[in-house]
Amino acid sequence: MSQRQLSRRARKVHRWLVPIAALPLLITAGTGSLYSLLLEQGIDAFWLLKIHTGNFGVLNLQPVYPMLLGGLTVIVTISGAAMLLKPSR
Repeated sequence: MSQRQLSRRARKVHRWLVPIAALPLLITAGTGSLYSLLLEQGIDAFWLLKIHTGNFGVLNLQPVYPMLLGGLTVIVTISGAAMLLKPSR
């Protein structure tokens, strides 16, 4: 596979996956930060930790949530890095 084809394929994967990966990553970062800020104020919002760890009420992803976030992060990072490669002419 040529470098140009690799870059084109990485761009397609990246464009498809980033919107899907962004939501759980933003939820995790936001709930973790907000929980920490509230805890400093003496407010224990334990429900934020449940969301932070993948427990969305009816949908409980806690057993696979860390692996899902890690996998999405790795794939988005690799596809983004592959897009930086300049195709040889």
